[in-house]
Amino acid sequence: MSKLFLICLLFLSSFVSADELEKKETWQLQTSLYTKHYHDDGTLNNHQNLVELEYHREDNYLIGAALFNNSYRQFSQYIYVGKLWRPIDNFQYLHIKLTGGLLHGYREEHKDVIPLNGEGIAPVIVPTVGLSNEHLVGEIALFGKDCFLITAGLRF
Repeated sequence: MSKLFLICLLFLSSFVSADELEKKETWQLQTSLYTKHYHDDGTLNNHQNLVELEYHREDNYLIGAALFNNSYRQFSQYIYVGKLWRPIDNFQYLHIKLTGGLLHGYREEHKDVIPLNGEGIAPVIVPTVGLSNEHLVGEIALFGKDCFLITAGLRF
């Protein structure tokens, strides 16, 4: 948790004015910091080693891809499209993001933990809430009734 605290301090110290957060095309590179499974019996992986790259258009639509180790330590991939909203005019650093795409990597005895994973590829929707400024981003991604994931990264 000390890594998370340091990242929060860095993030808060680098706020720019809302005018500088104007809509523009950006890339975003993130990694996982912390995962919490709601019903972990001690066998689930809480270290996803996630690497995620997103391209954000000026209209706040985005495309992205993520590589990670899933909860069962299987190499997995998620490719997606989505949209980002900034719901509070007076606090433009807060954002809500919704992505939907295809998830691959849940195999063998774990293939049925993901609904509609018939051929090893399943459609998924991931809601996210986060804070971002011109250069930094931190997010909490929600994975249904199973877990949440905290990420941090850079915008460029």
